[in-house]
Amino acid sequence: MKINPFIVLFVFYSMGIKAQIGGESVYQFLNLSSSARQIALGGEVLTFIDDVNQPTWNPSTINAEMDNQFSVNYSSYLAGINIGSISYARQISRRFGTVHGNIKFLDYGTLIESDEQGNEIGDFKARDLAVSIGYAVNLPWTNLFFGTNIKLINSNISNFTSIGIATDLAILYYSPYKSYSFTIVARNIGAQIKSFNGLNERLPFKVAIGASYKFEYVPLKWYLTIDNLQKWNVSFINPSEQTIDLEGNITEEKNGFIGNTLRHFVIGAELFPGSALNVRLGYNVRRAAELKLQNVRTFGGISVGFGLKMNNLKFNYAYSKFHSASNASTFSLQIDLDRR
Repeated sequence: MKINPFIVLFVFYSMGIKAQIGGESVYQFLNLSSSARQIALGGEVLTFIDDVNQPTWNPSTINAEMDNQFSVNYSSYLAGINIGSISYARQISRRFGTVHGNIKFLDYGTLIESDEQGNEIGDFKARDLAVSIGYAVNLPWTNLFFGTNIKLINSNISNFTSIGIATDLAILYYSPYKSYSFTIVARNIGAQIKSFNGLNERLPFKVAIGASYKFEYVPLKWYLTIDNLQKWNVSFINPSEQTIDLEGNITEEKNGFIGNTLRHFVIGAELFPGSALNVRLGYNVRRAAELKLQNVRTFGGISVGFGLKMNNLKFNYAYSKFHSASNASTFSLQIDLDRR
C-alpha cells in the first residue's frame, strides 16, 4: 500500500511544516495550536496566565486562577483537515495546587490510497490524538514557576498505528505587580513506544523563549516569541523566489544570517487586554517567508482576531492567512464553571 505522494505533500506543506523542521520527526500536530487567542497573536504565544488553553504549550502558566475553567476549540483547517481540543483545570487544594488536562485531536479527513504504480485503489483515513496532564509549582520566595506536562500520543494512518509518550518542561517569571513576564519552554521531549513500521522516529522537540509587556498608560500588550532554538538554521529556500535567466540557469534565493534570525520571531499585539472586548494582531515571520509568492502580495503569516467576554463566557475568534489560496478560521469558547 502506498499513500498518494501529492496528497501527503500538499497536506504537510499547507500546514506550514517545512522539510528541515517538520520532515525530521513524527507527531507534528503537537506543534499546531488550536487556541483562537494564541493563533490570532501569531500562533506561538507562551505567557498567558489567564487562559486555560495556554498550559498545553507552557505548563508553567498553570495557576489557581484557572480553577474550574473549561475551554473547547475548533478549527476548520486546510485541505479538509479538522483540528480541535478541550482543556480543563482544577485546583486540588490550596496546598497541592492546580492540575491541568487537555485532549487534542487532528483529523486529516479522507485521503487517496494508491498502489506502487500510482493507481488509485481506494481511500483511507488518518487521525492524531494527544492526551496531556500538567502541573506547576511556585518556587519558594520567588516569582518563578516551574511546570511540566505528560502526554500520551496516538496516531493512525489507515491500518497503521503509532503510540508515543512525551513531556514538556518550562520555567516562567511572573509577578502581578510587574508589567512584563518571560519564559523558556522545552516541548515534546520523549519517544515512540510503538512505531508505524518498526522504525522509531524522533518527536518534534522544540525549544522557545517568550515574553510579554503591558503598557501602563496605553491599553496594549505586546507578545514576543523566539522559537525553534534547538535548531538555529531554519531557513528554507522558497521555490517561488527562484529566477531563471535566458540561458536557463537557475538562481535560488539566498537566506543570510539576518534573514534566518528573523524567521525565529513571532510577534503579537493585543488591544484592550483584560477588557470585555479584545482586538488582536499577529505576524509569524517564518510562515510569511516560506509561503510567499513572487510578485504577489499574499499577506501570508498575518493573523487577526478578537475576544468577547460575556459573564462567565469568553468567545475568541482567529483568522490566519497562509497564502493567497488558503486561510483558516479558529473558534474558542472558554467557560468559568464557578460563575453563574
